[in-house]
Amino acid sequence: MKTHLRFVNGRTRSETLLVFLPGAFLKPEEFEREGFVDAVKEHGVDADSLLVDADVSYYYDQTFVERLHQDVLEPHRALGYQKIWLVGISIGGFGALIHELANPGLVDGVVVLAPYLGRRPVGAEIIKAGGLRRWKAPEGPPPDQEVDRKLWPWLQRYTDPVAARGLPPLYLGYGLSDRFAPNHGLLADALPAGHAFTTEGGHDWPQWSRLWRDMLDSLPLPVTRPSVEVLPAPKAPRFTTSPATPAAIAA
Repeated sequence: MKTHLRFVNGRTRSETLLVFLPGAFLKPEEFEREGFVDAVKEHGVDADSLLVDADVSYYYDQTFVERLHQDVLEPHRALGYQKIWLVGISIGGFGALIHELANPGLVDGVVVLAPYLGRRPVGAEIIKAGGLRRWKAPEGPPPDQEVDRKLWPWLQRYTDPVAARGLPPLYLGYGLSDRFAPNHGLLADALPAGHAFTTEGGHDWPQWSRLWRDMLDSLPLPVTRPSVEVLPAPKAPRFTTSPATPAAIAA
């Protein structure tokens, strides 16, 4: 996978890295065009941005998890990044989740915007059960080998405060008219308070950009400490008296 690194502080490397994963048929540079990278700096977040050219072909041939791990995460850990967060849109959000499913504990946080979460029939099963907190995954061999059969039981762990301690913080954002919104709502109900964000609209950049800006101040990311200008101490006033006037302050 090709990557494009953007430093938040000129050429000085931060200790935190945001890895941006695009949606299907989207280009990594669109994260810049749509203001995602600028928003990081504007909100005072002390994190570099890595734009990943993870096109949909990696999902078709089922090499996404391996390539993200070997081409992106391992090399950038070796560069000295202490914290790495995945930020995925649509199928990029799905990719972020299945990577954590396959390689638990390798990232420090996950943000998914309008993620693809699997097929509608699986979501319908969970809705019929009353939501992810009440749903019981079918016992025995799964009816098929699609990854959503493993993804939803893993996401269900976020409903258990004890199990969730071993998972990276997960934040969700989606448009209320998004075509995937029914599944998004299932995940939103399973997350802790303050971890799910919504906006009006559907499945497109205006909604994702708005959500990203809304979410940035809530994410547990390091912030840049503003430099404080040290001003010289003011001169102490010098008092004089004059026989014709009361005490006066001389400049």
